[in-house]
Amino acid sequence: MRRLRSHGLALAFGALLVLALVGQALSGLAGTNGDARDHGLATIGMGEYLASSSFAVDLAENWQSEYLQFLLFIVLTVWFVQKGSPESKELDKVGRESDKDQQVGRYATPDSPAWAKVDGWRRGLYSHSLGLVMAAIFVGSWAAQFVAGHAAYNADQIRDLKAPLGWGDYLAAPDFWSRTFQNWQSEFLAVASMVVLSIYLRERGSPESKPVGASHEATGTEG
Repeated sequence: MRRLRSHGLALAFGALLVLALVGQALSGLAGTNGDARDHGLATIGMGEYLASSSFAVDLAENWQSEYLQFLLFIVLTVWFVQKGSPESKELDKVGRESDKDQQVGRYATPDSPAWAKVDGWRRGLYSHSLGLVMAAIFVGSWAAQFVAGHAAYNADQIRDLKAPLGWGDYLAAPDFWSRTFQNWQSEFLAVASMVVLSIYLRERGSPESKPVGASHEATGTEG
């Protein structure tokens, strides 16, 4: 029980992810089959739907926007601050910070990660590992969105007796960029809202909020 409690946040979000995927699969299959019936086509089963480009593109376009959000937030908060927000660093800590602040090299502690204690490329790589992994997942999921979206779009074109598009034509097509930008704008709005609203509003006990009695001007860990 102690181990479960120690990992409760990850487990809770993992469970929510599974429930959301089930909900997406059920509702997506219903919508796809409803559309098929409207066009006088055969319906499909759950297995066929989960392997379809329609399901894959919906999944990938959401994942790529989420990881873009985290990637930009991780990188931009190195250099940009927001007075009064717990989502920001303290105002005088703009930039990469000193080795002492980051506890690397000779300032590392006994329980610091091994690559934080060494010099050279290993420390440099580890120092940017979170951003690099987020970037890799974003690029991979965006590429998956492009491939699945191309297949889904051409399936609709063929169903409507229209000519399918090549890879280059789809890259310039409104469908690809509409799917992309409609997700990006929502992620940027959500992050901006969190940064600004957390200046003035509180959620008692949450690490994403300042203490209830903290000043509106308290920034980052000052609260």
